[in-house]
Amino acid sequence: MGFALSDMTLTSSAFANAGAIPKKHTGEAEDVSPALRWENAPAGTKSFAVICHDPDAPLVSPGGTYGYVHWVLYNLPADCNSLEEGTNAGTAGKTDFGNTNYGGPMPPPGHGMHQYYFWVLALNTDQKFDAGLTLWQLLDTIEPHVIGMNRLVGTYQRA
Repeated sequence: MGFALSDMTLTSSAFANAGAIPKKHTGEAEDVSPALRWENAPAGTKSFAVICHDPDAPLVSPGGTYGYVHWVLYNLPADCNSLEEGTNAGTAGKTDFGNTNYGGPMPPPGHGMHQYYFWVLALNTDQKFDAGLTLWQLLDTIEPHVIGMNRLVGTYQRA
């Protein structure tokens, strides 16, 4: 895929880039999505998508994809520049948990520190995409429309 980082920034009031994700936002506690905020969307942005993926998960799916998908959210309008904690905004896609909810970090016991990549993608279309798309279906669908993106990385290790 031809994605490239842009001048957009993505931050969270819950954790700093490369910082620890609070237990509240994990599968070991309340499992509520963290608040996110982004700035400097490219000119021509008509909608956004947000995803969370753990590339450190020791899984390879059919088709050669790797890691674990924790959150797929899209159909966020151009005037949206933040998500509150536990948001219900946008359209939810299917995670590797098999549902359409945010599913927080919960690496296998003894597997060490994992990195969780929260991505915001700016799209040049306001086309409404069907609910329940997997991450890979969403990326295949939106690739021609991505005009900017950036990430926030959080870490988590199970006790």
